[in-house]
Amino acid sequence: MYDRISSNIREGILVGCGNPLLDISAVVPLDFLQKYSMNEDDAILAEDRHMPIYGELVQGYQAEFLAGGSVQNSLRIAQWILRQPRVAVFFGCVGEDRYASILKEKAQAAGLDVHYQVKTDVPTGTCAVLITGTHRSLCANLAAANNFTIDHLEEPSNKALVDNAQYYYISGFFLTVNPPSIMQVAATAHAKQRPFLMNLSAPFISQFYMAPLLAALPYVDIIFGNEAEAQAFAEAQQWPSGDLREIGKRLVAMEKKNPTRPRIAILTQGCDPVLLIQQDSVQEFPVTKLAAHEIVDTNGAGDAFVGGFLSQFVQGKSLDVCIRCGNYAAGHIIKNPGCTYSGEPEFVE
Repeated sequence: MYDRISSNIREGILVGCGNPLLDISAVVPLDFLQKYSMNEDDAILAEDRHMPIYGELVQGYQAEFLAGGSVQNSLRIAQWILRQPRVAVFFGCVGEDRYASILKEKAQAAGLDVHYQVKTDVPTGTCAVLITGTHRSLCANLAAANNFTIDHLEEPSNKALVDNAQYYYISGFFLTVNPPSIMQVAATAHAKQRPFLMNLSAPFISQFYMAPLLAALPYVDIIFGNEAEAQAFAEAQQWPSGDLREIGKRLVAMEKKNPTRPRIAILTQGCDPVLLIQQDSVQEFPVTKLAAHEIVDTNGAGDAFVGGFLSQFVQGKSLDVCIRCGNYAAGHIIKNPGCTYSGEPEFVE
């Protein structure tokens, strides 16, 4: 179904576009969430009333700084598992400040080939990661990340990187930033008959950005999402939202530019089995349940799943191997604070 490559992976085979954010992560009490009108496991964009949250975390809690942003996280995890630098290229927008320097340093140390667009008049984006028990809530202030423009992808050196890739991954979060860039990458993937992968990312994407999501979806070969994101999509489409399998079947049946390569939906359900939904089948992949004491932080588990999946997919491995590696990566990340890893990867096919 997809072009297969040798296990000797070349540089730049995978391109991702997303929102580079500096995560400010801290354990907080529930009333901290309530103070900012947030719920456990929320993923929201900051409004004016949320702006004090970042300074309050730094000043009042034991905050930790981590290089973040959904796509950048996924690509970092893929690089960790591949153990070969510069396989993944990342595009996003940052400010010209200390946070941008930290982000770039951390991303490059993880093996990423980052090509940030730099805006001098806005700060680098930040994301409050609020940990309550085993739950995490995200409040992102996109700042510079929100200022990405398509002309950055049209610069000759960057266009060459996009043209050179064999695989493309973009988050639904990027729909809030620059849909024309998504459509350009999608069109490139379609023209070159190369896989284009996307993520539903958060319920609010389906609730408020359905038009650009529906414009991109015909190009999407593989769509990722968790149960809440899939249900939000179904509700926005006025589908029955109770049955995740049925939602997945409807997702893969939606219009597709290249019908010879049917869409695949991969839906995660926390500790319940991952669903692989194809045109004529639904398969379940069990998730190894962790003991309560092993769970440090669920932040980044979804990003890690995609990163593990991508690490195998770009090697031409079968979908079941890709999903098992996704589950391995998510399970590893949950045992660490934030979207961080420790030691050498131990995934075995």
